[in-house]
This record gives sequence, structure tokens and C-alpha cells, in this order.
Amino acid sequence: MSKLIIITAPSGGGKTTIVNHLLSKFNNLSFSVSATTRKPRPGEEEGKAYYFLEWDEFDDLVKEKAFVEWELIYPGQRSGTLKKEVQRLWNENLNVLFDIEVKGAKNIKKMYPDALAIFIKPPTPAILFERLRNRKTEDEKSLRARIQRAKMELTYEHEFDKVLINDVLEVALQDAEQMVRDFLDADTTSSEKGE
Repeated sequence: MSKLIIITAPSGGGKTTIVNHLLSKFNNLSFSVSATTRKPRPGEEEGKAYYFLEWDEFDDLVKEKAFVEWELIYPGQRSGTLKKEVQRLWNENLNVLFDIEVKGAKNIKKMYPDALAIFIKPPTPAILFERLRNRKTEDEKSLRARIQRAKMELTYEHEFDKVLINDVLEVALQDAEQMVRDFLDADTTSSEKGE
């Protein structure tokens, strides 16, 4: 039976780095590619990083109820998880790994309560805001919007199963790996004990 693992964090929290590490360590995990209306960043490939959609295309999919969840992230930018993407991975008997913003993660957890939801937390809000500034992927206006949203997202920490502090990256990667390994092995261990 396939399992769902949700990795979430405020923007700049390091969730993509942790997701990429997990994908390199577990061959039975597969990445759920989200859809977004934002433009690709340098190096992001269609169908690998995201499905990049025009606003109208996204709108049509919302009307068709094609999303498991979707959110207005910032004015003019929406992201969501397509039902057909999750179904595709389930059909391949793969465990599904989500790299998803905080509100969307909450919605997926509500829909799939057995999923493991891990909240990646920066050591301090100030460090998170500094990471966002150092990425230099935003103009000043959108950077301010990201910081405002990140402040709000930090308040959601207690809504998830596990909290992982991303201070020293190597430690955070090992901790994430252990959390996922424990979750994936849970059924095996309990069925072995029952024998």
C-alpha cells in the first residue's frame, strides 16, 4: 500500500533541498509535481519542478475539480496538486512525496490523515528572512510579500506530525531521512511483531 509524505515549510525553509535528498535515498519514493501559475526560475524544468500553467488553464482545472488542493499563494500566483498526478504515482505503487506550501500541506493532511506531514522550521525567523533575501530571486515588492507570508506560515508549525529544525543542513537531512524511514517501516515492523 502506497504512503504519502508531506514536506512543508515557509518559503526559504529548505524543503526542496530536503525533498531532493530524500528522493536520492529512497528508491520507492516518487515526487508529486505541483502545478503553478508562476514563471519558471532558472534551471526549473516543465514536468519536473512544476507544471507551469497560464492563469486561464489553472482556472479551467479548478472548475473541473482536477485538484486535490490548490491555493492562492500571492496575488497573481496559484499552486496546487493535481489529482491525476497523485493517481499516476499510486498506479505505479510508489510512495508519494509532496514538496508543498503550508496551507496546501494542511489541506492534503486533512484529506489523507494517514500521511506523514513534516514541517521544516528555520532556527529563527531572522535566519529564514535572510535566506530569502540571499536567494535574490525576487524584486523588493515580492520579497516583502514572501517575508509576510513566511511570518504567517511559521505559526502553522503545530498543525503537523513532526517538526524538523533546519539549522545544520547535514543534521537536518539525516533527521528527515530517519523520520521517513521510521514511517515507511512502521507497517513492516508491526506486522513482524504480530507474527
